[in-house]
Amino acid sequence: MQDRTLVVVGGGFAGTTLVRALEKRLPQDWQLVLISEESYTTFNPMLPEVVGAAVFPEHVIAPLRPMLTRTRFIMGRLTEVERSARRLRCTTLTGQLDLRFAHLVLAFGTRAHIDILPGMAEHGLPLKLVGDALHIRNKVLQRMASVELCEEGDPARREHGHIVVVGGGFSGVEVAGALADFMREGQRYYPGIRCGELSVTLLHDGERLLPELPAPLGLAAGRSLMQRGVDVRVGARVVQVDGSSVTLADGSRLSARTVICTVGTRINPVAQQLGLPVLRGRIQTLPDCAVDTARDVWALGDCAAVPNAVDGGVSPPTAQFAVAQARHLADNLVAHLKGHTTQPFSYRSKGMMATTGHHKGVADAFGLHLSGLSAWLLWRAYYLSRMPSFGRKLRIWVEWTWSLFFPADITHLRFTRTHEVDSTTQR
Repeated sequence: MQDRTLVVVGGGFAGTTLVRALEKRLPQDWQLVLISEESYTTFNPMLPEVVGAAVFPEHVIAPLRPMLTRTRFIMGRLTEVERSARRLRCTTLTGQLDLRFAHLVLAFGTRAHIDILPGMAEHGLPLKLVGDALHIRNKVLQRMASVELCEEGDPARREHGHIVVVGGGFSGVEVAGALADFMREGQRYYPGIRCGELSVTLLHDGERLLPELPAPLGLAAGRSLMQRGVDVRVGARVVQVDGSSVTLADGSRLSARTVICTVGTRINPVAQQLGLPVLRGRIQTLPDCAVDTARDVWALGDCAAVPNAVDGGVSPPTAQFAVAQARHLADNLVAHLKGHTTQPFSYRSKGMMATTGHHKGVADAFGLHLSGLSAWLLWRAYYLSRMPSFGRKLRIWVEWTWSLFFPADITHLRFTRTHEVDSTTQR
């Protein structure tokens, strides 16, 4: 008997949107399986909000199980695929699990590639997961405490108080703005810190920030950050990172003990094991999201370079396109199972947005260029609408409203267990 199992790997925007669409449309004699390393989906564009303490970490994640009705959920990591036998293996909490499949959809995103620069893997802090965001916030609070503990006149005070962000894309711009506001608001609780001892520098190896947006918005984002006190440097290429400094291509050196890396991604090892075609670190697909004409393995989301029929280019790795690809692939999978012809992905962007700190942002929405408060409100409204339930929307709205009137929470949230109480290691 032919296997009738459709497996989706990845619980991000793409994977969850796809399985929720297929639950309503997949024939009842088919089994739908979702494999994810985590039991929740992360709203990655909101991670800078966690860094800046605008929301709690649990507010940017949503549990997967309540979203599913007929899907079998497996918490595990895909480690091997035998395509000829249509069998996959994943590592779970209880050991190895083998599954057969008729169709396999890869939506597992990309991995952080922080060793893209010498010393970055040892000394840099990636921003890819909710744990990364919370760790960065804790590290910044530790640095602020360290400034107070250093003797007056000690150069280490400025090293501790200087945060360097590498990368002028969406994540870099947003986390730089969030940190500038967070540190400025939090300084009131650190009376030993002098004026000018806390600073944020944003380094971008390009002519302007946010190259994905129209040039005027990238320039507006730079001005907004500089007004918040961020030292914005474009055309600044990092060549070396160590424990106390960042070295640039022009030979200059910035003293800083905290470096946040928002550049560099690498492909999931499973894609390499399958020998799939790769385009700039993403799985190259056919126009209908299939990886080849066999049409038994498909890919979408950040991990996939999906052609867009609207402009002939490759879809950008954004949440907006991941959701659009998921809905389109649901149509194609249902059509393919019925023996019908699949259709190429075609989607016109509704626009892109970025925040540059509290109450400020830039946006290209339906051809309109917005900046300032209106762009910031639009950004929040969009991501609030993407939350999966009314209860979670309400919780985030309340938290955002609270942050408008009260200072940022400077709690250093450590998860210390009993046997670690006497440890001398600071985390």
